[in-house]
Amino acid sequence: MSSLLTHPAPVIALGAALGTRRIPPRLLLWAAVFSILPDMDVVGFGFGISYGSWLGHRGFSHSLLFALLCGLLGVWAAPWLKASRPLSGALLCLAVASHIALDALTNGGLGVAAFWPFSEARYFFPWQPIQVSPIGLKAFMTSWGLRVIISELLWVWLPLLLLALACRSFTKRGKTRG
Repeated sequence: MSSLLTHPAPVIALGAALGTRRIPPRLLLWAAVFSILPDMDVVGFGFGISYGSWLGHRGFSHSLLFALLCGLLGVWAAPWLKASRPLSGALLCLAVASHIALDALTNGGLGVAAFWPFSEARYFFPWQPIQVSPIGLKAFMTSWGLRVIISELLWVWLPLLLLALACRSFTKRGKTRG
């Protein structure tokens, strides 16, 4: 998995690129929370749920079905999120889908059950540049955790920062010409 610090990066970058006039702060905050939500499945380890189970780590909560269900929750909660129903649904769905994509870009674990319940197979992307994060804070505070942070800065944060800056620059130019 990517670290909990990096899962919100795509949502944060989108918010930075589009600004608070397009994505209300409350919605952006909850999208960041939803980007981390799939990893709450690790509590299953404490209940004896195996990693490879559909309820285990990177199982159901890492599926596109789960992302769609979170999107539906966003549609329902849109008034509270201070955004339109389509935007709320799309952003919460995208937040979870980005989590799935980031985990599929890591170089460890069992892969993600992206197509559950239609398939229990676990998937990775063919290219896996992100160092897989250890589970647990103690393991993260080692040289392995440092390698994870460096990998995520290089392969996730830096590209998203450059993309967000480019989008902001493009939208500002469009405003000054119009």
